[in-house]
Amino acid sequence: MTATPPHSALFEPLTLGKIALRNRLVMAPMTRNRATVDGLATPLMAEYYAQRAQAGLIVTEGVQPSQVGQGFLNTPGLHTDEQTASWRQVTDAVHAAGGRIVVQLMHSGRIGHPSLYPSAHRSVAPSPLAAGGQCFTPQGMTDYEVPHELTVEEIAATVEDFADASRRAVDAGFDGVELHAGNGFLLHQFLSDNTNHRTDGYGGDLAGRIRLTVEVAEAAAEAIGADRVGLRVSPANPYNDIVESDTDELYGALLRALPPLAFLHVMEAQCRPVTRTVREAWQGALVLNPHRDAQAGAVTPEVAAEVLEEGLADAVALGALFLANPDLPARIRAGGPYNALDEGTFYGGDHRGYTDYPTLA
Repeated sequence: MTATPPHSALFEPLTLGKIALRNRLVMAPMTRNRATVDGLATPLMAEYYAQRAQAGLIVTEGVQPSQVGQGFLNTPGLHTDEQTASWRQVTDAVHAAGGRIVVQLMHSGRIGHPSLYPSAHRSVAPSPLAAGGQCFTPQGMTDYEVPHELTVEEIAATVEDFADASRRAVDAGFDGVELHAGNGFLLHQFLSDNTNHRTDGYGGDLAGRIRLTVEVAEAAAEAIGADRVGLRVSPANPYNDIVESDTDELYGALLRALPPLAFLHVMEAQCRPVTRTVREAWQGALVLNPHRDAQAGAVTPEVAAEVLEEGLADAVALGALFLANPDLPARIRAGGPYNALDEGTFYGGDHRGYTDYPTLA
């Protein structure tokens, strides 16, 4: 009799829209800061993603759909022909290794600083409200600046930027896109009532605050097909100075208004009841990035399997474990061992610092 592999539920195939996954382990998006100053993908990025192609699906780091959408140093873009072409080395390498990869389109909104990029652009947001806290710049820790309030015309242009980046993603060989509407970035800033003080059709009540996210999802779906588009949300997550006063009502309204996307990706805050509410409200496939316990460290394979067994999600997104263990699915099948995460390398660190795993290119 053949032994059942550990956590066998994680290794069942799954289809998200048009994207066929060989297992239910998703590599979560993690900022790496390894692009060129012009936002081009690099050979190091191709190596990094190809090494992790055993994942059922890879979601890339946040990729800006426009120049003004950039919020961090050396992050990649997908809004020029050169950037589009540069991603081919990444998607080709992942596909050659048998993997699937979607690009996360992330507009940073008010999170950023002019000193971080050659364009030196002023950040934008739904309202002229600076984020609390500071960002790391070449001059050291610096307060976030008051952003420019987007006009209605600029909002329309932003929607088209997401649609254009989605088309470019297909041209670059990606299997689909994930739209980032969480973590306090632009779409989340429109959703949340502490960052959106608008009095026009993109603010005020729930219908106004969800409008931009819905329009972006609809535009991306029209551009490349809804079955290639996912959406990431982070209900009740206070990251980047977000305060939601109406989380349940907000996400209930949003999920009812969305087109039938390939998947919904939930980054869980410390609120499992909220996750269960979202699961009940969303009729499609759901990917869950479970909450990371500060005491326990990275989310374990046991936690990932429990999420599936409970029916809370159809696939599980893991970040730190994939960073430290590029061949994570193989290690889970074997019952370990697992590399411990070096916290010093989590943001932008050299993934080649780990020496006890094979190169999977």
